[in-house]
Amino acid sequence: MSARAKSRLTSTLDTVLDRSLVLGYSRVGPALRRRWWPADPEPGCLAGQRVVVTGATSGIGEAMVTSFARLGATVHVLGRNPDKVRRVVAEVREALPGADLVEEVCDVGDLDVVRAWCADLTDRLGAGGALRGIVHNAGAMVAERTETAQGHELALAVHVLGPHLMTERLLPLLGADAGGPGGPGGPGSVVWMSSGGMYSAGLRSTPDEIEFRPVEGEQEYSGVRGYARTKRMQVELADAWNDRPDVRSGVRPGGGAGAGVRVESCHPGWAATPGVTDSLPGFDTVMGPLLRDAASGADTAVWLVATRPASAGTHHFWHDRRPRPTTYPVQRRPDPVARRAFLDHVAAATGTVWP
Repeated sequence: MSARAKSRLTSTLDTVLDRSLVLGYSRVGPALRRRWWPADPEPGCLAGQRVVVTGATSGIGEAMVTSFARLGATVHVLGRNPDKVRRVVAEVREALPGADLVEEVCDVGDLDVVRAWCADLTDRLGAGGALRGIVHNAGAMVAERTETAQGHELALAVHVLGPHLMTERLLPLLGADAGGPGGPGGPGSVVWMSSGGMYSAGLRSTPDEIEFRPVEGEQEYSGVRGYARTKRMQVELADAWNDRPDVRSGVRPGGGAGAGVRVESCHPGWAATPGVTDSLPGFDTVMGPLLRDAASGADTAVWLVATRPASAGTHHFWHDRRPRPTTYPVQRRPDPVARRAFLDHVAAATGTVWP
């Protein structure tokens, strides 16, 4: 079989896996796809480079810490609970003696805390400091609508507002040359860890809808629905970040550089993690034997940061090392007016400027 024919065949098979959901999202997907997907990152390719992982104290986040450490990165292990952060750092160091890990405590859903932590990290890294990557993996799913200290719905704050603010505040570090002895320099990458559940949700555009306040004609608050909607928002936000002129040109309001920073989103498939077990026990019971492990769920995010692959087209949503559509054929793309209203709400809520 010619290389061209083989490429067409694997592309078709990959698409069939993706559209089937069960095959593509479960452990079957990577078991087949690793036969043709892009090469693994080179060992030690992140030596001397820094990566921040939020939501790093369990499941996929903890697996990412281990994977980045294996590639030689200095990994900033960020979580809300200091005891859990210490536990993960100790366990990874035991498994990988010599791993360069930094304990970070920050509640991503509290915008004041995010601002303070970003300022502290910037001070600690000092002049010439740089980040190779940030993976926004922190997550929340609650049964009842809950508000943060700033009055925002919890899932929105943890999945969207906090990560957006963190990206904005750390953009100068991401735009700096992150080169190290293990690999090429250049700007860093930002990855939002979304979910395949985002396909079930559309983009809401009014402040009440975005914040999940009671709206006439809408169903009562559901943690699962709130999770899916905010995961859709993450994908739209990542696309919008790539459209920002300050990221493309490096000219930022108030000065600073962000040119060349890559902003992506991805979903992990169906992975066996504490979050799935605790939040979706019925799904875990039925699908348990088919769920992929946490390392497989973490793979694409790690690969994106380590290799900075070229994005295809105008979208930057990935799964199993391949760009994926952000909507299925039966779905409509969010209209530009709704998208702009959403972006304006994010900017207003975080006190940032959206170019």
